[in-house]
Amino acid sequence: MFGKKNDEDQRFYIKSSEDVPTLGRIIVLVDRETGVNYLQTWVGSGSGITPLLDANGQVVVED
Repeated sequence: MFGKKNDEDQRFYIKSSEDVPTLGRIIVLVDRETGVNYLQTWVGSGSGITPLLDANGQVVVED
């Protein structure tokens, strides 16, 4: 239960990661169970996470 899990056993995986000058690190996570994409930001010593939305304001979901 507390040991290292295989990547396939993890509920979330990192789809992309980018360091943006003055903004910090931006990561797109995907929930393997629901397919929902999340945008996670790391700025200084703080962070935040929110569902990733498309141009129409709909949650981005993997097929």
